[in-house]
Amino acid sequence: MQEEKNSRETFASRLGFIFLSAGCAIGLGNVWRFPFITGKYGGAAFVLIYILFLFVFAMPIMVMEFAVGRASKKSMSQSFAVLKPENKIWSLWGYIGWAGNYILMMFYTVVTGWMLAYTFYSLMGNLSGINQEAVGNFFNSLLSSPIEMILWMLLAVIIGFAVCFSGLRGGVEKVTKIMMSGLLIIMITLAIRSVTLDGAEDGLKFYLQPDFKKLAESGTWNVIYAALGQSFFTLSIGIGSMAIFGSYINKDKSLFGESLIITGLDTLVALCAGLIIFPACFAFGINPGAGPGLIFVTLPNMFNFMPAGQIWGTLFFTFMSFAALSTVIAVFENLVACLMDRFNLTRKISAVIMGISVFILSIPCALGFNVWSGFQPFGAGSMVLDLEDFILSNNLLPIGSIIYLLFCVSRYGWGWDNFIKEADEGYGLKFPKFLRSYLTYVVPVIILIILVAGYVEKFF
Repeated sequence: MQEEKNSRETFASRLGFIFLSAGCAIGLGNVWRFPFITGKYGGAAFVLIYILFLFVFAMPIMVMEFAVGRASKKSMSQSFAVLKPENKIWSLWGYIGWAGNYILMMFYTVVTGWMLAYTFYSLMGNLSGINQEAVGNFFNSLLSSPIEMILWMLLAVIIGFAVCFSGLRGGVEKVTKIMMSGLLIIMITLAIRSVTLDGAEDGLKFYLQPDFKKLAESGTWNVIYAALGQSFFTLSIGIGSMAIFGSYINKDKSLFGESLIITGLDTLVALCAGLIIFPACFAFGINPGAGPGLIFVTLPNMFNFMPAGQIWGTLFFTFMSFAALSTVIAVFENLVACLMDRFNLTRKISAVIMGISVFILSIPCALGFNVWSGFQPFGAGSMVLDLEDFILSNNLLPIGSIIYLLFCVSRYGWGWDNFIKEADEGYGLKFPKFLRSYLTYVVPVIILIILVAGYVEKFF
């Protein structure tokens, strides 16, 4: 028992690290948020800007998170304290970031529950043969039922708890490999089916052929801001969600090359999600900018007009569930590791505490659509989920990204030399050292602009 407490678990393979890190990044931001934002902001032109920002702004910070994790061999809660023990102010963010992972799970488990529910109902045929109004009413019925919302959320929590309880190699790594492999196979199958639909050509043109006039139509600054925000959101950087996986790997491979692969996988899934959705939308005359309801209202209605629509609908929501659960499992692992590191607990005890606490903390979001719908923190139409998402996406993610940047480039933190030494350890691509001034002076300013713009958009 004492050995279990004190020894650091490691991945069984490099593939496990890549798949689990990619699984954390690949989630609802790729398969739900990315398609409807792309549709809203004009298609291919937005995609180009998003990919540019993903690699020049977000990915370097991912390398920093991995480096902090691998050098400290600790989770978010203790990594800063290990690398900079004489300066306690850095450790404060360790606990704030820990709380940020909890906040993420407070609403992410609820939305994951929707995906699981739709997978089940599609398989059972509940969504087959009904019109668009009935599909919309079906989704509203799900949201308005507190018991159903809590039960589906609980299922998402139980899956995350059970996998983490089973161990890093035998549970988290093994299940994630299976889930990510299944996700990629289903994704490719759905994309092939979608692009071969009659009328899919217009959707491919919208998605793959840039029309920069659409940037002006949507507001150039709005498009740039949305692309920047999406690039940080999709990689889940800033709250240590990635740092934990760095703590589980050895020094055989350089971190820049590994981060490039993970960011590439994340981008591939997001792009394939667009290949699934946009050709199908144009083939059936559906507005690609329909917003968040695109997944739960518009697309189920589309499947009703497709041959073997029940099968394709079930496959689609299985794909969505795998993407969501990969993030749930990855973030749950981070929370378990934080408890293990901070209080010297065993994995099983930490998993039990984490599972119970996440379930309890997720209840307000589940009830925010029904029993507590009167609580509207940002005015009419807002709810608990909006408050939790605002705290995380508009505050903790950008602030945390600045913290990691400053910690790795500043002499008052861990410092550039220590960061470069850790990032370049092992075989593979080395971190571009000429980026130091860019990362020190340019990127923090850009992230601050994102932070301020988020407040302006929300409140003004």
